[in-house]
Amino acid sequence: MPETHKIIKILLIEDNPDDVDITKRALREARIVNQLWVVCDGQAAIDFLQQKGEYQDSSKSSKPGLILLDINLPKLNGIEVLKVIKNDPELKRIPVVMLTVSKREEDIVKSYNHGCNSFIQKPVKFDNFVEIIKQIGLYWGLLNIFPTNGTEEKEK
Repeated sequence: MPETHKIIKILLIEDNPDDVDITKRALREARIVNQLWVVCDGQAAIDFLQQKGEYQDSSKSSKPGLILLDINLPKLNGIEVLKVIKNDPELKRIPVVMLTVSKREEDIVKSYNHGCNSFIQKPVKFDNFVEIIKQIGLYWGLLNIFPTNGTEEKEK
């Protein structure tokens, strides 16, 4: 029987320090105590996920259970990061929530075309942002069922 919930580790990929602080505050307000890692550009995100460069030491990085990804990032934008994640056999099952100020139809379509699991526009009001974070935590932390292992289904 699959595990119905587990404590997941969250990777926040966000370059705006104010948005990082607001997200951390919202997680605390929502009583979400999951381990949170933060990287501030697209290349650092890829290095973190693939444990390269400064993230070679596994104590500095680990595979997250959920990725919160902004679109507007330096070095590699969020869509480029999403493409790498969803084309990597070791990473493609990690749920990716695009959490961004953008509401451009082009960004929404590109995100879904490249495999995002959800697209959420960051609200302006902090209370609304806390509620969104609560819902993300509830869904991905309690309701969603994750595979029990990372093995590929064997082709017949």
